[in-house]
Amino acid sequence: MDEVERDSIDVMFIRAADDAAEFGPAFQRLEELVGTRGRKFFGAFYPREKEYHACVQVQDADDPSAVGLESGTLPGGRYLRTRIRGEPPALYERIGPTFEELLKHATPDETRPSIEFYRRQDEIDLLLPVAASNVRPAH
Repeated sequence: MDEVERDSIDVMFIRAADDAAEFGPAFQRLEELVGTRGRKFFGAFYPREKEYHACVQVQDADDPSAVGLESGTLPGGRYLRTRIRGEPPALYERIGPTFEELLKHATPDETRPSIEFYRRQDEIDLLLPVAASNVRPAH
């Protein structure tokens, strides 16, 4: 795990309740609407709202309202990052426990979402938002 500084990212998204059973269908719908080729996908969990967003980075030609999507921004700032690899669906089952492990090393900034960056089908960066110098050393 390491600490990284990320820029804000403009996204289009579908909202889902804080229920892992809803995340997959939200991503399926999003992929049906925008396609997958050349796209960057993110999951964002907002702890205060107890809400999950299945997100895709906006491209120049996108019109979120034309395809029935909301638009927003994933905030930049400092994040504690770890990368997980494996084959779906087992890979997806590791997301929650891995975020729990990250929480042992830093107090999250709950004003920003925890982010899943889907780098490839078999590789996900998990990003826990933290205030600067908020990471506790590993034991």
